[in-house]
Amino acid sequence: MDEHDMLLSPAGVDGLRTALSRAGFTSNGIAGRLGAQATGAVARNDYRAALRATEDRDPLGTLIRVFICDQTESDATVAAALAPLSIEEALAGGLVERYGDGLRAGVDLEPYGDDWWVLADVPASARPGRPLHAEHVLGIGGATQTLLGATMRRPVDTALDLGTGSGVQALHLATHAATVTATDLSERALRFAATTAALNGQDWELLRGDLVAPVAGRRFDLVVSNPPFVVGPGTTTHVYRDSGRVGDAIGAELAAAAPHLLTEGGTMQYLANWVHVAGEEWDERVAGWFAGTGLDAWVIQREVADPMAYVDLWLTDVGETADPQRMAAWLDWFDAHKVEGIGFGIVSLRRGGHADPVVRVEDLRQRVRPPLGDQIAAWFDRQDFLRVRDNDALLAERYRAAEGLQLRQEATMGDEGWAVDRQVLAMPHGLRWTEEIDPLVLALVGGADGRLPLRDQIALLAAAHDVEPDEMAEAAGPIVAHLVERGFIEAVTA
Repeated sequence: MDEHDMLLSPAGVDGLRTALSRAGFTSNGIAGRLGAQATGAVARNDYRAALRATEDRDPLGTLIRVFICDQTESDATVAAALAPLSIEEALAGGLVERYGDGLRAGVDLEPYGDDWWVLADVPASARPGRPLHAEHVLGIGGATQTLLGATMRRPVDTALDLGTGSGVQALHLATHAATVTATDLSERALRFAATTAALNGQDWELLRGDLVAPVAGRRFDLVVSNPPFVVGPGTTTHVYRDSGRVGDAIGAELAAAAPHLLTEGGTMQYLANWVHVAGEEWDERVAGWFAGTGLDAWVIQREVADPMAYVDLWLTDVGETADPQRMAAWLDWFDAHKVEGIGFGIVSLRRGGHADPVVRVEDLRQRVRPPLGDQIAAWFDRQDFLRVRDNDALLAERYRAAEGLQLRQEATMGDEGWAVDRQVLAMPHGLRWTEEIDPLVLALVGGADGRLPLRDQIALLAAAHDVEPDEMAEAAGPIVAHLVERGFIEAVTA
């Protein structure tokens, strides 16, 4: 994009980068200046210690006061902190704005990572009573962090960020993709994204349009999207939140588009909301999004909200809590469509070129070891392992139990001592799955030490239980496949 597509001129961006770098306005620089206690307090919107630590108003202190603590400072102090960027250009680009007898932040300029900065709009909470712009550009919030953590970070040639907003997803894509394309419906968002890219020395292809329209006919190795996924009657007031689609149709729309966006072996990951409708199984409904796509799909539900909490959350997000009619209309729509809850989660798709794609839709609300993207990538790897092995091939492998695998037992004291009622396998790391098992499965897992092929292990168990080995082997196949998919056991490759 050319210089007119950024908040600042190219020279202005260079000047801002110089000012930020020279002052040490980075995550580490701020933490070093404030100390651990004040930095933690800032995260809770308690700025008292931070303000005391920056009273000298040197360049770093002034930048912290203006862009972290949302203070108003004098023209001369802000000019000294932003130099060589001029105050005139900073005002013209909206970086700062006049307030009272001084200047305050006009945008959210957030130090991010080790040495990145992200530009976005000031959040609604910092400007109470001021309506958000219809094309408000979000900063780094919870949903953003969820997608960042869930994205698979393997090297790729081409990557696409659908609905880039401030550009933070594209920033990360550029660390493992040779080329990055980013789209957004909002021209205003693209100006922020272009400035974020330039400020961090990155070069992305930026295209304007609705969802996949700007890249029609093109394919990518990796596609990510934090779309306007909010579920409702299709009313559009803020483009970052509202897609204009009715219900949760945007999730289905992205699923339908994925086969035409992905290269062979390519993956797509996006955040979505879906409705829980009375009398319907939510997982079957979401699984229907992928029927006929030919894609492997893993959908994990991380949260579920009731309609009242959901509407209240999103009205608060844009400062609309004082509009009872808007709330009533939204809740009436949920009632009319028998919506009992709204799920939130991550959709991961892969174009594997298989005639029998794997589709899993399930709850995963437990805490997982970050980054989730590594766990998702490993899940697809396990699908590849299982896909090329029939029952005999599975039983020919040697397996070992996952590192740190735990057995948890529940028992009841009786006349003859403790009687085990329930046995559960638990993974203390990774996806932290738990699985109730019977004694035979426990014996299989307990014997998985990597020394014997599973068929030989089963033969020993069959002899001990006076069962035909072939019968036990046939019954064990699907159980073993499930344990492998969950990661409780893994094949020994050498």
